Amino acid sequence: MVHRIVTGVMMACAALAVHAQETDTTPPQNAQLQRQEIAKGEPARWSQGDRTTAEQTRTLRKEIGAALAEAKQACHKGPANERSACLKEAQQIYQADMASVPQMVAQK
Repeated sequence: MVHRIVTGVMMACAALAVHAQETDTTPPQNAQLQRQEIAKGEPARWSQGDRTTAEQTRTLRKEIGAALAEAKQACHKGPANERSACLKEAQQIYQADMASVPQMVAQK
């Protein structure tokens, strides 16, 4: 079950990475690190699930934070009159996701 969840998360991250490249929302420093990692080949951590609750929690929080950063970048690239609402929605989603981390980890 955990392997399926990890695989699902990896697929979602890959889809997000493709979408981010298409919409150019990945922060430049992250894009550079991604290119360096991809050039080295698939890191072992991509095929190894988090073993402890602390590792799972840390990974989820990191992914949620990265999603917020990308959402903020996308908001700043959008129309100025929609920016405030976009940023507010991104922050609300972030807070809701962070609040649900314990439940997500418990379901694994």
